[in-house]
Amino acid sequence: MAKQSKIRTPIVCVMGHVDHGKTSLLDRIRGSSVTSTEAGAITQHIGATLVPIDAITRMSGALSKVSVNVPGLLFIDTPGHHAFTTLRARGGALADMAIVVVDINEGFRPQTIEALQILRNYKTPFVIAANKVDRIHGWRVQEGQPFLKTFAKQNERVQGTLETKVYELVGKLSDLGFNSERFDRVSDFARNICIVPTSALTGEGIPDVLMVLIGLAQRYMTESLKVSADGPGAGTVLEVKEERGLGMTLDVILYDGTLAVGDEIVVAGNEEIIGTKVRSLLKPRPMSEILTEERFERVKSVTAAAGIKVAAPKLDGVIAGSPLRVVRGGNRDEVAEQVRHEVQDIQVNLSDIGVIIRADTIGALEALSKELEGHQIQVMRATVGPVTRHDVIEAGTIKDPLYSAIIAFNTPVLPDAVDTLADASMSHVSIFEGGVIYQLLDDYVEWRDAKKQELERQQFEKLIMPAKIRILPNCVFRQSNPAVVGVRVLGGKLQSDVDLILPNGKKVGHLKQIQAKNETVQEVDAGKEVAISIEGPTVGRQINVDDDLYVDVPERHVKVIEREMLEHLNSSLRETLEEFTSLKRRDDPFWGK
Repeated sequence: MAKQSKIRTPIVCVMGHVDHGKTSLLDRIRGSSVTSTEAGAITQHIGATLVPIDAITRMSGALSKVSVNVPGLLFIDTPGHHAFTTLRARGGALADMAIVVVDINEGFRPQTIEALQILRNYKTPFVIAANKVDRIHGWRVQEGQPFLKTFAKQNERVQGTLETKVYELVGKLSDLGFNSERFDRVSDFARNICIVPTSALTGEGIPDVLMVLIGLAQRYMTESLKVSADGPGAGTVLEVKEERGLGMTLDVILYDGTLAVGDEIVVAGNEEIIGTKVRSLLKPRPMSEILTEERFERVKSVTAAAGIKVAAPKLDGVIAGSPLRVVRGGNRDEVAEQVRHEVQDIQVNLSDIGVIIRADTIGALEALSKELEGHQIQVMRATVGPVTRHDVIEAGTIKDPLYSAIIAFNTPVLPDAVDTLADASMSHVSIFEGGVIYQLLDDYVEWRDAKKQELERQQFEKLIMPAKIRILPNCVFRQSNPAVVGVRVLGGKLQSDVDLILPNGKKVGHLKQIQAKNETVQEVDAGKEVAISIEGPTVGRQINVDDDLYVDVPERHVKVIEREMLEHLNSSLRETLEEFTSLKRRDDPFWGK
């Protein structure tokens, strides 16, 4: 038996779209024998459910012929890829395997595809549960039966419908770069993803999902599942919560070694690495004893893999997703250094300019930043914890307004941050909050694109437009300081606050103001006659009556106008622009190009 105890239970996570039956699948796996009190009953752990191998054998019947050295499966209860992305173990994902739940009638949704990409990033083996087969029109339910048994009982039309739906999934997976096939037709599990048709409602196909997982673990993971049964414990913090009578506690998944009462442990806090001693270890009481006053029973020690609640002093500020390490034999500094390294070593590529991201856990930060990277969105700062006033101020100083945003995944915005946001000087900063990565991404991209258009519009409003004017005779009202003259706008659009040049390219001066019928105006169109004030020249010297002058449009404005605005310009503006650019390009053929 010694060999068996050395292989730990694989940790399994359930992922997929919210409405496709993730939670009911987990409930079904638990419920199928949580209530039974016989041997091999499923045990509730903190944040996890252990399904021992004999319960799986009993359900599927098929394994009894094979010798299995995996002790069972430990399902992480936190549904969704929250659990998956959030929980890391030694730089990888905490889960060894995953079940991706898809509604066979609806196919893949964005969230499912996101889950598949995450699994690919972490190179995690998984099985697809094609759920809700009981919804196929005409399906005859065979409660709790393996798939092939229930499939054989269906009529030909129903069988055909199911085959078609499975092949639609195979096609979609192939587009995403995965080879897949219905599980009973897969011979090479390393090359093909298994699709198991299931119903979480009736339990059909559930035994097969468990069997495929056991098969995967048995064949490909035996090496990585070997643990030192008596080595120092290593785990990941699922949640930090306050319990009545216990104070702050940690819900931990232990994936290696042993954790015992009295052990010195090291975890990561918001500000620092925390060292403390385990006061008590708690497991949920079995269903049968639910009447007892205390919800938890105390245990002396626990061996991987298991979910356990840890009570200890000084747990305030511990971050979810933090590594937990047991200190043995005075290597405290070394262990603390490992934990610090693991927390700081977030796999996020930061750049000098980008958005600020916040998430509730380290793994979630990584997942969020990977998705942002996939959309070419840069990240300037990535940290665990709620959004603070400091974040808002920092986002407010980002030079590129398209990055003045904070993306907060599963984490609150503190009141002082909200107050700072209300400040007029911070009105350009936006915060996006939510618990679904792709939704957050969509919201940010929509905001960014709208902002981009707004900025372009403002830019067009600020553009200096081409114009050509002629100084009218008998309309010199003042010769200099500034010169005030009457002009006719021959072409284009004349704006105030622009520089003027002669057709030979010589600078004349700065047009300060335009007056039409004794009122100051900002701009006038071709054909109008107005009075203008020009700073710089003297009439009779640098400029004369009947001179033609052009507005000196800056080169970068010409580029914007030529590239993005030509089709919006009227013929007068277009002609004036052509005259002006050819005048500039006499000396430099590439000017403004």
